[in-house]
Amino acid sequence: MAPAATLSLLCTVRDCRKPLARAERRLVCANDHSFDVARSGYVNLLQPQDRRSPRPGDSPQALGARRRVLQGVEAPLVDAIVDTLSLTEHDVVLDVGCGEGHHLAAIARRFGCGAHGLDISVPAIDAAARRHRGLEWVVANADRLVPYAEHSFSVVVSITGRKNAGEFRRVIRPDGLLLVVVPAADDLIEVRRAVLGEGVPHDRIERTVATFAPLFTLARHECLRRVVRLDRAAAADAMTGSYRGLRRNERARLESIGDLDVTLSRDVLLLRPEGSALH
Repeated sequence: MAPAATLSLLCTVRDCRKPLARAERRLVCANDHSFDVARSGYVNLLQPQDRRSPRPGDSPQALGARRRVLQGVEAPLVDAIVDTLSLTEHDVVLDVGCGEGHHLAAIARRFGCGAHGLDISVPAIDAAARRHRGLEWVVANADRLVPYAEHSFSVVVSITGRKNAGEFRRVIRPDGLLLVVVPAADDLIEVRRAVLGEGVPHDRIERTVATFAPLFTLARHECLRRVVRLDRAAAADAMTGSYRGLRRNERARLESIGDLDVTLSRDVLLLRPEGSALH
């Protein structure tokens, strides 16, 4: 796995946005705002106004559930998502909403490219920094600012994560690529039907493409799908670690259900910056 390329981070103090420079165990801007580098290697750029709760981001329960799913039944989907990319060691990738860095680390291993992960959750980024050393990990609120200089990345990745079109366009190179992954219409539909009484597919493709227009245009779409047999614990993990989570009363309902054949599916959208010659 290649070490992350050195890129200029931006100060996240309101109305600053000056480049940050390394000074021993801190990052400091020209306005003398400073940020400590954690022992595990990540930097926390989160500001008070970025916190909607004392501990923003996913709960430890959701992180644990997602980790078990990604390392287990969803591992082939992770590989298939990586397969949609064709990168070289000269590319630099940013994963926005990276969680514990599972997908980003898989991309870096496959292509030997520079890799940077960004998430609002301190526990998730700390875990990523401890597990995947040599990559760059940052805690920040990507809904407000993606704290990198313009045109820093050849690829920006958002896997069931944040969708800040303006900031993504600012940090991606003119000839770059945006990879967006969303749950497909029938993802977990058997569990949703059994637990929620909800059998209607949720198609997110049109809405997602509209979110990024007119700054990006869709270049390619793939749907990745597999059906797996899940016991109650695995089904609970899949729902807990999903985009909506699993409520307490729903967990009780799930306890009464036996093993299920469950659809795991992802829509993979590859978008190009508007005006790119590579459409």
